[in-house]
Order: sequence, then structure tokens, then C-alpha cells
Amino acid sequence: MLVTAREILADARSRHYAVPAFDCVEDVFVRAILETAEACRAPVFLMCLEPDVRGNGWIYFSGLVRAVASRHKIPIVLHLDHTTELELVRKAVDLGFTSVMIDGSSLPFDENVRLTKAAVEIAHPRGVSVEAELGHVGGSDLEATTHAENVLTEPDEVARFVEQTGCDALAVSIGTSHGVYQSLPKLNIERLKELNRASPVPLVMHGGSGTPPDQVQAAVRHGICKMNIYADCRIAMRRGLDLAAKSQRREDPLPYEVFGPIRQQIAAAAKEKIELLFAAGRA
Repeated sequence: MLVTAREILADARSRHYAVPAFDCVEDVFVRAILETAEACRAPVFLMCLEPDVRGNGWIYFSGLVRAVASRHKIPIVLHLDHTTELELVRKAVDLGFTSVMIDGSSLPFDENVRLTKAAVEIAHPRGVSVEAELGHVGGSDLEATTHAENVLTEPDEVARFVEQTGCDALAVSIGTSHGVYQSLPKLNIERLKELNRASPVPLVMHGGSGTPPDQVQAAVRHGICKMNIYADCRIAMRRGLDLAAKSQRREDPLPYEVFGPIRQQIAAAAKEKIELLFAAGRA
């Protein structure tokens, strides 16, 4: 069933778990993750990034998730991940997304407030939740062509930002990075504790892939209610692709022989994250 981020993250905050949020493309990802989450009785975010859904991908991805969500008993959030453009917020709202993430984190505070508030004004009248970012989670972009440094979130800005924007969830910077880590991070859990005390809304951690499990669980225990995951699923996809390629003995392989190992590897990665975040059995 489709729900908003506001609904499910409130439950996660009160019950001290985090909802896994997977960036997805195509049926292979969506089916593997949803069937795994259903088996684990875990709520889940299915997200997309604009570069992955250019052209008709917007319609295929949102249409697929909306069509299958009613067949599942678990809460499912259809979420637009990381956009800086209000036009894409409007597009997502029109296509039936239940949550969007507007990213003004590279802007000065006042400009981030203006952008986020504008997104809220588009989304809230249609019942769509809005996630924002304060501080800046660095790392590589999706194409790995640029790299940005982290800027930790300042606790004394949190309440003011949420009050001025009306956002429903807040992504914070505590030491994670996007993409594949070149060296292991060390999360600033003490900073996270301060942020959680200051924040009126649930907190989100981006750059969850590759973060050591003990640090992830410490973050969940101290306020993280949603964790974004993509690189680990892409690594699983590559592992499945390699397995499928090695097993082929015919020129015209059957689709399940090609896609089956990929789906299995993504499902295994999803199950690992669900359990890591204490999300199993929470639906």
C-alpha cells in the first residue's frame, strides 16, 4: 500500500528503527526489493533519481510502483530522490509520488529555506511529503564525474530551518558520503545526538551504502529514521550480472536465466539492509 513519508517516519521515530530507502530502476529492482520487504514485513521507500528516469522512465517507474503497491500489505513510499528543481517536484506530484526530496544543501541557509519552502508549497496541498537537506552530504555524483566535500549539519540551525520551511523530514550530514567509499567513514554520533534533540521532524541519513554496520546501527539508535541505499544495490546488480554471464551456455538465453541471478543478488542486499536497520517485522 502506498503511504507518505510523514506517516511511516513518524512510526520509525517512535519505535526506534529506520526505513530502508532504495533507489531503483526497472522491474528487476522494484520486484526484488518489494518481494524481499514483503517477506521481511518491512516498510520501504522505492526512490528514483532523475538521471535514471529521463524520458519515459518517469512514467514507467511511477506507473509500475503505483500498480503493484496495492498488491502488497507493507507500507510503500514512492519517493523522488535528490532534486534541485521545482519543476521536477511538480512532475513527481502530478505522477502520484507520495514523497519528494528537494536538495538545497549546497545553497546558503536562506536560499535553502526559500527553495525548500517553495517545494513544500507545491507538495503539501496534494498530500505529498517533503524531505530536505541541511548541511551537505558530499561524495561522488551518480556518474562519478564530480566530488563534493561534506559540511556537517549545525544543530542550532535545525529547528529554525524546519519551522521556516515546513519540511516533513530532514537529511543531515554526520560523516557519510554518496557513492562508493574510498576509505571507511567515521560517523559523528555525538553530533547526531544533538541534531536529534533539536529536530522536530525525523532525520534521514544519505550515503548509507558501505557504511560499517556498527556505525549504521548506532546512527539508528540515536535518531536516524530513514537510510538511503543505492551503491550497494548496484554492486549487487554487477555481482548478479557476472553470475548470469558465467552460467550461459547458449546464444539465446532465457530471460529468467539472465535476470534471475541479478534479482537474487539485489534481494540479498535488500534483506541485509532491512535487518541492519531493525526494520524487519515493523510493517
